[in-house]
Amino acid sequence: TVGTIIIVIFAEPLTAMAQKFGPADYCSLMALGLVAAVVLASGSVLKAIAMVFLGLLFGLVGTDVNTGAQRFTFDIPELSDGIDFAPIAMGLFGIAEIVVNLERKMSRSGAIKVSSLWPTREEVRRAWPAVLRGTALGSILGVLPGGGPTLGAFSAYTLEKKLSKRPGEFGKGAVEGVAAPESANNAAAQTSFIPMLTLGIPSNAVMALMVGAMIIQGIQPGPEVMTKKPDLFWGMIASMWIGNLMLVIINLPMIGMWVKLLTVPYRFLAPAILLFCSIGAYSLQNSTFHVVQVAIFGVLGYVFVRLGCEGAPFLLGLVLGPQMEEYFRRAMLLSRGDPAVFIQRPISLGLLIATAVLLLLMALPSIKKAREEAFQEEDA
Repeated sequence: TVGTIIIVIFAEPLTAMAQKFGPADYCSLMALGLVAAVVLASGSVLKAIAMVFLGLLFGLVGTDVNTGAQRFTFDIPELSDGIDFAPIAMGLFGIAEIVVNLERKMSRSGAIKVSSLWPTREEVRRAWPAVLRGTALGSILGVLPGGGPTLGAFSAYTLEKKLSKRPGEFGKGAVEGVAAPESANNAAAQTSFIPMLTLGIPSNAVMALMVGAMIIQGIQPGPEVMTKKPDLFWGMIASMWIGNLMLVIINLPMIGMWVKLLTVPYRFLAPAILLFCSIGAYSLQNSTFHVVQVAIFGVLGYVFVRLGCEGAPFLLGLVLGPQMEEYFRRAMLLSRGDPAVFIQRPISLGLLIATAVLLLLMALPSIKKAREEAFQEEDA
């Protein structure tokens, strides 16, 4: 809801501001995003940096659109278009999580009354600051290229875990760990429409599908959508409000069914999750190769968990890497190979300074100590 209000209020001024961004500015912005991912990642800084670079390397797989060269495809035709985001996400956060949970002792859930699901006053008190932070963070990240609900949810969760006095509770039902990511997810899902409607640039895979659908209908996404197609713009805004209302109407009567699912033993849920992940991967291009990819990244995700490495920085590197490379090439092409373009543009220079400041802050002993203390309960 907040994200929809932001679109209504700030769409026009954000359009004017976004039009000032050039390739160099977007490249610097993504560099800042990758460094921020390292800062917000739990555990070792070196491991977070390694995960970002590993994501960047996986993002290089595929055909170079400028030269036509095959990069790291190993003569596998299915890799010519690169590695899809969906199989990686399903593997890292679906299959790997199944294996990790099966290794744990699972206590049997008792009978849960629907009335007990309403939050207590203490839970509301703890949740509302997280909701505000998650909404603000998700609204910002949804606008950025490579952002969107997934990035917003991961970033909000990591931020709350970093700010919490009890980070060890995260992953075990901490209210902040649920409220913040959900708020960020909802806000980012709405604000991700802004770059698509204003510049015609999709900020994530879902918006890319929206751009394709609009082009098929003869509508060119961009600033002219609001001026020449106001009925379309306001129709989309209305659909967001109606969608939020329908979620409430549909989900409230089904709370009892969702509660019943909590009583199902995990040994029965795990095969079902595995089946749906496989079906989802196969349905991408009706190819078993994506199912194999899910399995491979499931094993890789399990290794990451065992090594104490987070998967979120890896995903950020994978998503932002190819786009960062494309904007870097555009900037160098427009400047005729002069790298000074990154410091000659005020926006790019400001973003690079912010990136350098973050790197310096990470190196300070006091910051490093505070960062380690923030996650020591989780590692215990």
